[in-house]
Amino acid sequence: MKLSDFDFDLPDDLIATRPANPRSAARLLVAAGGELHDGRVTDLVQWLQSGDRLVLNDTKVIPARLSGLRHRDSAQGAVAAKIEATLLEPRADGTWAALLKPLKKIKPGEVIVFSDDLSATLEGISEGQGHLRFNLSGTDFDTALAEAGAMPLPPYIAAKRAADEQDKTDYQTVWARNTGAVAAPTASLHFDAALLDALTARGVDLSYVTLHVGAGTFLPVKVEDVTTHRMHAEWGKVSEQAAAEIAATKTAGMRVIPVGTTALRLIESAAKDGQIHAWEGDTDIFIYPGFDFQVADALMTNFHLPKSTLLMLVSALMGQEEIRRIYEHAVGNRYRFFSYGDASLLIPAKADTP
Repeated sequence: MKLSDFDFDLPDDLIATRPANPRSAARLLVAAGGELHDGRVTDLVQWLQSGDRLVLNDTKVIPARLSGLRHRDSAQGAVAAKIEATLLEPRADGTWAALLKPLKKIKPGEVIVFSDDLSATLEGISEGQGHLRFNLSGTDFDTALAEAGAMPLPPYIAAKRAADEQDKTDYQTVWARNTGAVAAPTASLHFDAALLDALTARGVDLSYVTLHVGAGTFLPVKVEDVTTHRMHAEWGKVSEQAAAEIAATKTAGMRVIPVGTTALRLIESAAKDGQIHAWEGDTDIFIYPGFDFQVADALMTNFHLPKSTLLMLVSALMGQEEIRRIYEHAVGNRYRFFSYGDASLLIPAKADTP
């Protein structure tokens, strides 16, 4: 299985830099029964049935991108230099792993000042990441970070424009509650209160799980033999309640449909022998064609990067030829791609009817 098998031509102008407004007005491409249907996210209500269950990732994105100054005494006197930091994840010793630019210009022991309230000391460097110890913790840290930080937009958006205040709303799901992600579960960004109410009225059930999406989700695959690729690990949790709800839906013969690849990867990590269980820990599950799905019956997801592990995941669910056809249709009909783009509802043939 070669990396080139997952490549396709994508016009640059199809990369969305802002979401649809309202959220649920985004386009929805439904692949079901061997046919493709063009619609809107609001049409999701028509494609789901009473007793189907959506699995939603309730992680909350932190404003992880910081701009600060480091101060140093030199032969010419006190000097200050700009440092950009992108927080990745908290470490066991209380520091934060972070990407720092320029990393080569800063030394352990130096302090970076991000605002009047927030600063951090660089305690060490390993594997291209800095280890920052902040001057604040707990809710004081959260408050200061919210003031000083910007949303960590994906590289393909950040290359086109800087993050702004609007992104603090746009790049967050309406049900976000467990802080820890540095990237959004983007398929979930299409949901608003009105759509959730309509789904509930339809009889669709909702379950919440948590997977803290890491910056590694944007790392390119660098090996030609994709089966040798190693995934980044991300922390997740499936509660006893969520596991019981999902298991009950499977027992009833109805469909379990994760919203987003993050929710899908998590519930498949928590599954053994066709059964889902409560689970907590780091997962580096890699789903590519040939994967045996234990829990997920279908998937709502955005359109993904060429040669990405996410494109491999949807190919595993639908088949490589079918995904190639779906993506050719999406490009030809000018669907918007990636995090702020449009959505797809992928229903394999075996899950067309509950």
